Amino acid sequence: MSTESHYRHHVFFCGNRRPPGERTCCADKGADRVRDYAKRRVKALGLAGVGGVRINQAGCLDRCEEGPCIVVYPEAVWYTYVDEDDIDDIVEQHLQKGQIVERLRLKD
Repeated sequence: MSTESHYRHHVFFCGNRRPPGERTCCADKGADRVRDYAKRRVKALGLAGVGGVRINQAGCLDRCEEGPCIVVYPEAVWYTYVDEDDIDDIVEQHLQKGQIVERLRLKD
């Protein structure tokens, strides 16, 4: 049995959507738009697919108050982001070079 992962990196975007007036949620902070951008970006860079990077939407990751969030496996690194520029940094630094983007990292 192989111990290698199907994907080198698996990125989960919180896509939680709560009714108006309840706690904040990542969907209210543009999570869908930015997730779609990340998918296009990794595909354009040739990183997507088996042995590479997989971008997925998750249900609630329960950290919505800390900003829209993602988690990157297998390292289990949690990030927040503001916009597509932040995603570019995560893709370039973490997914391509293996370096954690400390300025966007959520504290454990």
